[in-house]
Amino acid sequence: MSKKTTHLPRTAYFCMEYGLESSFKIYAGGLGILAGDYMKGAKDHDFPIVGIGIKWKQGYGDQMIDENGQPFDAYRNRNYDFLKDTGVKVDVEIRGRNVACKVWLADTFGNAPLYLLDTDLPENADAWITGQLYGWFGEERIAQEMVLGIGGVKALRALGIEVDVYHFNEGHALFAGFELLREEMEDKPEKKSKKKKKKKKKDDGKVSFKKAFKKVREKIVFTTHTPVIQGNESHPIDRIMYMGANLGLTEKQLRKLGGEPFNMTVAALRMSRKSNAVAQLHGETANKMWEHVDGRSEIVAITNGIHVPTWVDEAMLKAADRKGGNLWKPHQENKKALIKLIEERTGTKLNPNKLLIGFSRRAVAYKRSDLIFRAPEVIEPLLKNQTVQIVFSGKAHPLDDGGKEIIANLVEMGRKYPNSVVFLDDYDMTIGAALTRGSDIWLNNPVRPKEASGTSGMKASMNGVLNFSILDGWWPEACNHGVNGWQFGDGFEHEDQAIQDMHDLKELYKVLTQEVIPTYYDNREKWEDMMRQSILSTRDQFSVKRMLDEYYELLYK
Repeated sequence: MSKKTTHLPRTAYFCMEYGLESSFKIYAGGLGILAGDYMKGAKDHDFPIVGIGIKWKQGYGDQMIDENGQPFDAYRNRNYDFLKDTGVKVDVEIRGRNVACKVWLADTFGNAPLYLLDTDLPENADAWITGQLYGWFGEERIAQEMVLGIGGVKALRALGIEVDVYHFNEGHALFAGFELLREEMEDKPEKKSKKKKKKKKKDDGKVSFKKAFKKVREKIVFTTHTPVIQGNESHPIDRIMYMGANLGLTEKQLRKLGGEPFNMTVAALRMSRKSNAVAQLHGETANKMWEHVDGRSEIVAITNGIHVPTWVDEAMLKAADRKGGNLWKPHQENKKALIKLIEERTGTKLNPNKLLIGFSRRAVAYKRSDLIFRAPEVIEPLLKNQTVQIVFSGKAHPLDDGGKEIIANLVEMGRKYPNSVVFLDDYDMTIGAALTRGSDIWLNNPVRPKEASGTSGMKASMNGVLNFSILDGWWPEACNHGVNGWQFGDGFEHEDQAIQDMHDLKELYKVLTQEVIPTYYDNREKWEDMMRQSILSTRDQFSVKRMLDEYYELLYK
């Protein structure tokens, strides 16, 4: 261990998903990609971090398009021969029945190991628990989160790993805090003098719980992501009790911690000594969103960062560093690689000399995937003559019919404009990397301020793909309009969604037709200079190294 790591607190990072490489299907989307980049950054920069996650047998599933243009999900069992058997098993009691959890080591990270729990064992009647990532909502989801949280803490103990800080990436890991409480309350009598034991018998647990809670809270930090209330998971308290996730906590204690229904985010905010949002604007949004929660931790803003070696073409970085370096040539090579991938997967061949817009988001209403199509009289001529080409990708939650309808609409637009609009199904890290390297501009138009961060825009910017975005998430921190990308909408917010949409659509078209398109086709020198400024202004500020430094400075110490 280096001198640096000996002076930093040892952190255990709990996350439901990790996006490490495209073929390792234990990730669903942005949360997992962030976690994967976090672990890679810990390895690269020698931070004392251990990751805790789940070995998903089927993962998030494959989401493809049928002949009628409708998305459907398919699941298959996956084997990962590179995982190492630690020889460790831990037990978690779920619904009164013992569930054995095998602990695997993902050996990719050296000094920053990632351990994955697995219930797919012959001795388990509940082998299905680690089957599908986000496959369910009710009892099954609680069972998965018990494996992650309770099993995760037990795995650390069995492995002999001492931890100073427990970092919960989203509320899924909350039950790890319950396990820490259980440990603390069960261990307390052994540490007391006879005199204090007598006092404890009189108080019988109430004081013990308060003292344990205070001590455990000092060890936990929490990252909140979703700025949409409905996206923050909650469960009926009687369901938590039935599952055994409470670990001895009473209904009254649960209600005081997370409300009724029991909100995992609210409880995590109260169980943590400090919490963080994932962009500066998101910090403002999260504090306002949770201001009604009494006894919650402070929420500081730590903007996400990306693992540059994973996502950014080194040729683009080198060209940006060289005075007079040619950025257009390596960019066009990336663009042609994207166009080739599109042709192989869809049969559509786009034009490498025409403006190509990339858009890749989880399919959900507030991200407004189809906003650019909502005034056909404006966009249709640009699509018909191929002045503009648009490539979409992204998945809907397997149980989200509304999200799937959004995808079906995008597929239909591709059929309506077959030479200019494409939807790439079964989104994964391979598609994500190709899009953020090979597009010309990166479109992002969520309903402000509902974008937490948006790391795909960071990847695009460092590849010289110019952001064309609402001032939401990370972009307000980076945008220098007309210099390193463009914004539209001027941060306008309105409670009436129709008014918001109309305003943002008008501004999108205005900037697209008056600035983006003329610059691309008529001023190559300016476009290339903007590409350079995009790379140089973001490569350090939005790297995972800066993010990790801030975690240790603002959250872990």
